[in-house]
Amino acid sequence: MVSAAPNSSELYVVFVATTVFFVFLAGFIIYFIVLYQKRQVQNKAEREGLEANFKQEFLKARLEIQEQTFAHVSRELHDNINQVLSFVKLNLAMINNVTEPQQTKLNENRDLIAQVITDLRDLSKSLSFEYITKQGLVKTVEKEVDKLNKSGLIKAVFTVNGDIYPLGEQRELVLFRIFQEVVNNTMKHSGAAHLKIGLDYKSGVFNLTISDDGVGFSANSLDHSQGSGLMNIENRAAVIGAVSKIDSSPGKGCTVNVHLNLLQQKIALH
Repeated sequence: MVSAAPNSSELYVVFVATTVFFVFLAGFIIYFIVLYQKRQVQNKAEREGLEANFKQEFLKARLEIQEQTFAHVSRELHDNINQVLSFVKLNLAMINNVTEPQQTKLNENRDLIAQVITDLRDLSKSLSFEYITKQGLVKTVEKEVDKLNKSGLIKAVFTVNGDIYPLGEQRELVLFRIFQEVVNNTMKHSGAAHLKIGLDYKSGVFNLTISDDGVGFSANSLDHSQGSGLMNIENRAAVIGAVSKIDSSPGKGCTVNVHLNLLQQKIALH
């Protein structure tokens, strides 16, 4: 018995069913691919977030260790070395029955020790977290600029623009350490005669700018000490959510800017 050939309506039904099946299958495959890609993007974002958080916490821990070291050195300078030098200075003052040339030498040595005591006291303060947070960013930078000018090694100009407001103890401490790092690099490597330091306070936005008229540099010519110093600046800025920008070229000096947007961080200014 021969079966009847399918008529046109049956073929049409088969065709429609087959088409629907393949459309459904294609939609399922596309949905699966989109879902897979979305999960890949989410996983990548999560990994990057974890890596960023880890880096942030690592930098914070490293800076905390540095501050603890600075605090320890500061206490040692203040409590031990300064006291010993003061005792030596006092003993020199008690020496009697000496000739005039010897007395002159004693006086010179006493003056030198007095200067060392003053310098160590200033260094102790610049390392002390408590002193910096008590004085505030503006006053501590101002005192450091005064020391630079008194040294005669460089001519420094300090300006403050806008109405001063507190940035928070941790931020001001980090900004002061960045200032110290930049000044240290300038004194060691730039050969500059002039240094300009500016603090710019605007509503919700703060900028620290330091520029010199030294020899400048290109990124490819950095030695290890300069490169690590610039990396320290970038790392410290990142810890407080700031952005650092270093602009320099051979023969054209160097400008370092640290930009802190408090509005983006949704942090109260006062």
